[in-house]
Amino acid sequence: MTEPTLVLTDAPDDETHRLIEDGLGDFNAERVGYRDWRPLAVLARDPASGRTLGGMLCRTSLGLLFIDLVYLPAEVRGHQLGSRMLRMAEDEAWRRGCRTGVLYTISFQAPGFYERHSWREFGRIPCDPPGTSRVFMTKDLSVGRS
Repeated sequence: MTEPTLVLTDAPDDETHRLIEDGLGDFNAERVGYRDWRPLAVLARDPASGRTLGGMLCRTSLGLLFIDLVYLPAEVRGHQLGSRMLRMAEDEAWRRGCRTGVLYTISFQAPGFYERHSWREFGRIPCDPPGTSRVFMTKDLSVGRS
């Protein structure tokens, strides 16, 4: 095979995205004997319009819950919606066989929120702006279950 050309982009197309995801999924399945990667989302929707206001984008794979992105607009914060969304994601991950969760947040975002829900910090990496850090957190999903 001829050596591939390397292309740097900030906009990979859907086909490229699928090829890389599927390739990695195949590689992992060959090693562990199964494929269990699944998306998981908890969405906050306006009851009148049905429009999505925000939510939590996650995935589960190989016994782990990954919380990737979380956003709620200011007008719906402070009403335990984030706590309920987090619990829903954790419960579904548990049903899928996950025993641990992992996420990162930024020091000015929500580390305190996650700590209040039994997540613990396991690493911190400085980032911009100065004085800010990426905070890596994990949770044993069996906490609080009987």
